[in-house]
Amino acid sequence: MVKYNGINHLALVTHNMDETIRFWRDLLGMRLVLGLGKPGYRHYFFEISETDLIAFFEWPGVEKVEEKDHGYPVKGPVAFDHVSIGVTHRDDLWVIKDKLDAAGFWTSEVIDHGFILSLYSFDPNGVAIEFSWLNPEVDIRKTPMMLDSQPSEVAMEGPDPKPDKVPPVLSPTPASDRIVYPGEGRQLRDRTNRWRHS
Repeated sequence: MVKYNGINHLALVTHNMDETIRFWRDLLGMRLVLGLGKPGYRHYFFEISETDLIAFFEWPGVEKVEEKDHGYPVKGPVAFDHVSIGVTHRDDLWVIKDKLDAAGFWTSEVIDHGFILSLYSFDPNGVAIEFSWLNPEVDIRKTPMMLDSQPSEVAMEGPDPKPDKVPPVLSPTPASDRIVYPGEGRQLRDRTNRWRHS
């Protein structure tokens, strides 16, 4: 079975990369670890943790989205609600709240959800953000729980993957066909790092 190691990166879109850098790097303190770009295109990556990144595309003509309350039901096409970023210490929530308040961003109060304490806000692009501290007394990874009053039959099959419920792989890709095609960013291995040469 595949062993996952986190969210490599969550890719979002910005209408203004400079505002996005100021928010994610300077206000929240996440390092800007990669900037790709050419005329009409930017793709920048910020380090959340040792294994997790958040990235933003900037394209011409992008407009800021309207802010949508976290978890508020909507109708019509939708694919994303909010991103929750974990913090190590409980008091980190108030540190972040104070920084966001000082910079003029809306913040919620700290909310107790049982397994996490959460603080909500929005980035300059209208992206709904949650900052979460895990309650060590309620570890849903060690003890998964189903509290839905009307769970589906599929949900009631339990927390563990059920490989027998999906089609089996009958023709795995042979080693001779495992070709890797060039993509954006390959120049990391042979391009000049502008930070080192400015």
